[in-house]
Amino acid sequence: MSILRRNNVRVTGRASGRTVVLVHGFGCDQNMWRLVEPVLAENFRVVLFDYVGAGRSDLSAWREARYSSLDGYARDVVEVCEALDLRDAVLVGHSVSAMVGVLARAAAPERIGSLVMVCPSPCYIDEDGYRGGFSAQDIDELLESLESNYLGWSAAMAPVIMGNPDRPELGEELTNSFCATDPEIARVFARTTFLSDSRKDLRGVTAPTLILECAQDAIAPPEVGAYVHSAIPGSRLVTLDATGHCPQLSAPEATASAISAFVSDLTP
Repeated sequence: MSILRRNNVRVTGRASGRTVVLVHGFGCDQNMWRLVEPVLAENFRVVLFDYVGAGRSDLSAWREARYSSLDGYARDVVEVCEALDLRDAVLVGHSVSAMVGVLARAAAPERIGSLVMVCPSPCYIDEDGYRGGFSAQDIDELLESLESNYLGWSAAMAPVIMGNPDRPELGEELTNSFCATDPEIARVFARTTFLSDSRKDLRGVTAPTLILECAQDAIAPPEVGAYVHSAIPGSRLVTLDATGHCPQLSAPEATASAISAFVSDLTP
């Protein structure tokens, strides 16, 4: 029970349905799934939680040494799955948590049977033959700005990440979510996120995998979705008619529909 309290775990939906675990990304918490969760809960058992350091998790359990790599977040995922004794669950990871899902699946394949990657990015920095969307200098400047003035960075970057200028309330919600995060915890998670390179980890993915990308995304351009799709044999790539990096908020119906269709198609 301590893990369930530590990560503020919540379970909804049909007890007899396949389990879907919704995992939030950087600067967010489980509340970011609130528009998708009720739709999924009609047919599936839905698990939501907050990473340690996010939302209503136990902040006293946060340790920089653990959360300075994606492995620390993957451990949170696996420990939640173990605490609930999940088997063959579908892990839905948003943004950096798509890669956390890859690591969690590798660590506990009996508990996580399938993956849904929402706006994934295995590497944010451009290299020869690979486009991640940012130069190394871009990332250095982004992290420097975040560390020197986190609240100012949040107010400037959240609307860009959300990417729906005609719906300013969405950018404001993401700004508020970022600002609710402890700046020191955000600093560590940001470095862990934007300096990570999980491309080699994709090669070992054998689980059924759905990749959801948005038609326009300033954080994960189309080349990234294509790369992830080509790296995972048999994966399914769906381009949502949506803008920005958070389709669970900007296009929740389409996001929930794509996830539901994928989960329903899985072998019982």
